[in-house]
Amino acid sequence: MPGIDVVETRRRLQAEPRSYVLDVREPWEYLAGHLPGAALVPLGELDRRLAEVPRDRPVLAVCHSGSRSWTAAAFLLASGYPDVTNVEGGTAAWIEKGYPTER
Repeated sequence: MPGIDVVETRRRLQAEPRSYVLDVREPWEYLAGHLPGAALVPLGELDRRLAEVPRDRPVLAVCHSGSRSWTAAAFLLASGYPDVTNVEGGTAAWIEKGYPTER
């Protein structure tokens, strides 16, 4: 499974702003703070809401720590998505680095 840390994630988002950040946490977690521009599709709903995730853009899957997003990324790759990467360390590592979040 391709994975990158939050430093590389931030670099990619600055260099490739069309990347789609897929937050697979629960709504209450998302509302507490998420990566700028991230779209919320909780992991438990991903199979039903797959059409909401674009296939023509790089997808960066993120959760709190990287575990749920790893599962989501594996599911997307198995579903034929060509460019999916797991954000290792997740939102917790992003916040720990002092990077900006949205509420």
